[in-house]
Amino acid sequence: MSDESVRDAGYDDFLDAVEAGEPYYLEGPDGNGWLPPRAVNPETGDDDLEQQPLPETGTIETTTTTHVGTPSFADDTPYVVAVAAFGPVRVTGQVRDRDPGAVDHGMTVSLAVDRTETTGERILVFEPVE
Repeated sequence: MSDESVRDAGYDDFLDAVEAGEPYYLEGPDGNGWLPPRAVNPETGDDDLEQQPLPETGTIETTTTTHVGTPSFADDTPYVVAVAAFGPVRVTGQVRDRDPGAVDHGMTVSLAVDRTETTGERILVFEPVE
């Protein structure tokens, strides 16, 4: 099982916000968006990032199905990892509640937090929106 007493600053705060139904991204003065724990815009070096609400739904842009997982995900296979566009940011997560063969590019998803079967650690997941 995971050790909940060890927090990854920024990332765990983001997971907490997703679980609370208040996901956010960080926006720079140029309009670019980034996910926490990023503290500096890598394109401009600007550290004046402001929290903005993340859109409620996103669109899957690319997927990969994993049939043989690393030891940390061995009991979770097969699973689909996807990148989805949520407004100005791209989010990576596992697709849940869908057979791997039924996950399509362009699918609308919402963002949630779940736990791995193998370690019980929290991860970002996408839930298809019907």
